[in-house]
Amino acid sequence: MAAALKLFKPLGYRAFCGPFAYSATQSVAYWSVGNCTGRRGQDPPEHSSLHHPAKKAEKTCNTSSPRRILTSSSALPGLEFSRASASKASTLKPGSPRAMKIDEEDVEVFDSFEDPRVFLQLRPEYQLHSYNRSEPCQPLSVSEGELILHKVTVYQDNLQPQTIADYLCKLSSVAAEQRPVLLFNARFALLCQLSVKNIQLLDVPDLINILKAFVSLGIPHSHSMLDVYETRFCRKVWEMSLDQLLLVADLWRYLGRRVPRFFEIFFSYLNLHWKDLSLSQLIHLIYIIGESRQVPQELMQKLESLILKYIDLINLEEAGTICLGFFKSSSSLSEFVMRKIGDLACADMQRLSSYALVNILKMFRFTHVDHVNFMKQFGQIAPQRIPFLGVQGVMHLTLACSALRVLDEGVMNAVAASLPPRVAYCRSKDVAKILWSFGTLNYKPPNTEEFYSSLINEVHRKMPEFNRYPEHLLTCLLGLAFSEYFPVELINFALSPGFIRIAQERSKFELTKELYTLDGTVGIECPDYRGNRLSSHLQQEGSELLWNLARKDMSSKPEFLEALLLLETMLGGPQYIKHHMILPHTRSSDLEVQLDVNMKPLPFNREAVPTEDGDKLRLKHVGVSLTDALINQLLKGKSGGHFQGETESETGQQPMESEKKAAMPLECSLHTVADRLGAMEMAGLWPPTCMQAPQVKLAIQLTNKNQYCYGTRNLLGLHNMKRRQLNRLGYRVVELAHWEWLPLLKRTRLEKLAFLHEKVFTSDL
Repeated sequence: MAAALKLFKPLGYRAFCGPFAYSATQSVAYWSVGNCTGRRGQDPPEHSSLHHPAKKAEKTCNTSSPRRILTSSSALPGLEFSRASASKASTLKPGSPRAMKIDEEDVEVFDSFEDPRVFLQLRPEYQLHSYNRSEPCQPLSVSEGELILHKVTVYQDNLQPQTIADYLCKLSSVAAEQRPVLLFNARFALLCQLSVKNIQLLDVPDLINILKAFVSLGIPHSHSMLDVYETRFCRKVWEMSLDQLLLVADLWRYLGRRVPRFFEIFFSYLNLHWKDLSLSQLIHLIYIIGESRQVPQELMQKLESLILKYIDLINLEEAGTICLGFFKSSSSLSEFVMRKIGDLACADMQRLSSYALVNILKMFRFTHVDHVNFMKQFGQIAPQRIPFLGVQGVMHLTLACSALRVLDEGVMNAVAASLPPRVAYCRSKDVAKILWSFGTLNYKPPNTEEFYSSLINEVHRKMPEFNRYPEHLLTCLLGLAFSEYFPVELINFALSPGFIRIAQERSKFELTKELYTLDGTVGIECPDYRGNRLSSHLQQEGSELLWNLARKDMSSKPEFLEALLLLETMLGGPQYIKHHMILPHTRSSDLEVQLDVNMKPLPFNREAVPTEDGDKLRLKHVGVSLTDALINQLLKGKSGGHFQGETESETGQQPMESEKKAAMPLECSLHTVADRLGAMEMAGLWPPTCMQAPQVKLAIQLTNKNQYCYGTRNLLGLHNMKRRQLNRLGYRVVELAHWEWLPLLKRTRLEKLAFLHEKVFTSDL
């Protein structure tokens, strides 16, 4: 014991471990387990007994119940926690009508501790390895409690370890209103000290019972006494069963104490015994892993195989628990497992609780798995549930839709209609994610003005929170910019030197890209704006950062490299085309081409050839001729249906009818193509002395399906904003759409050149 104390040197150990400390009741009382962090400057409380009224003790310290201790640090701003509501929710069975139709006044009630534990009520096996605070016990009377404390004082030197454990367990059964008094009782503090002194003589069941007693009594999670118990449990891991280990982990969770050393050893044990986990043990373990936020990924892969083993036995709420545990621990699930979970939910989604629904959607968002049937059924039930769902749940549903690129107008309209009356319940994070989601999906609901005005007003009210979470303000403003809303006061604040300094110092995220995107957008879309702007240094840093990312991304795509090479060939060389970011703040690159008044390309890219060779620039001979065979092949290529949208093989959706209507009108343009290509073959020198200002500036963009809402041709917010800004600057956007270009990669080189020629020289002119 002495060695352990020397190793950890916890605050206050010298006072209660010394043999003479036990007689100093005043110092022991000051060390009392009711004291919590942040109250060290207080005068020591007077010697008390269990007969003192509870109200007096509550004035001394407000950590009288484990619920209050655990939810105080994780309570979410803007939400009210109701004991009655939480108690009522805990008695409802998931999927029951009462669980789905809660009273309106309880909509915003959310217990971040108890709600994730609902699954523990669904199987009796969970009681073997979890703590149930509502488990009935024989209450201890005040007189019985006083008698125990008296015995502690009289027989302190002769108490056996098992007796100490028994006393602690009995005292944990005192009436709830007496517990705060007990925590500040000097004789109870003495009993706790005796338990620490004799801890090496306690067996595993006694240690677990003492930990249960600490949970019942609401011992502060930061108390130094718990360091000793954590160390002892670490040494006992290999002697405990899986049920005992899960119970101990659950008790630490109930205490609200992080025990990384215990979990490290526990996970080492599991690496050898993971195959022995039963279904209830597996689900409970995943819950515990999610709450602890720590786990080796090797273990999670093993647990995934167990999920597949038990998949047919898992109920809907347990599926939600699995998803939440993996999500919180930042552990991915394979697409196969996610589709299995989606199928399970689809089989009876009406009985799926809203809490489990949100958790499953979180994991779909995390894994980017597109389960079409799940999202379809979600779209059917979500609009009816959203008015009865707390704003945090609404935020997660909306964010999942935007992350999966699924624009369901029924869902979005329900969100927009339900939020304005209860926007005050939103945290800054909720406002940010909701604005981002609507902006990303490029959707404006029927009540657009009411929706956006209420959220923008809430952003103003949340300004103090943004000093702590600066990333949320930038997320708000970018989401608003996607939707063409530019609140000048907020933008001026976000681009101020003071806020930029906060963003760089306090946020755990790198926010240079966000600041640069906002600054560049304001520069183009707000010509009358005269407020703060980014410094040239930050602009340069943001530009270089985004260009490096975009260049690396595009250079790894063979479809882009082939388009670039063919365009160079068609136009006459690399000097007629430039791969760069026309608008660096929009985070994607373009292929720029400039045409003169005669629709001929200009050799504007001086970076492609040395300047001294400018006089020798020539439009190279292309050597493309259109034969009858090529014409027939082109015509067959159109009717063959190669130009489709998100095909079934890509997304699980059937090709849309609109895809067929947008096929390239090859028949109408074959003569134009032939004329243009012929002219290019006959082209001679291009006199640089006659270089003209470009009549047309083209921004050629090779798009992919991730730039559109799922299964549609509706651009997402960022990409729609980019095209809007390019048009403002006088560019004509030429889209090499993925549903047109990707099928062409399997066709001949001449067909690809004909397609590109049509796009550059004919489309929309």
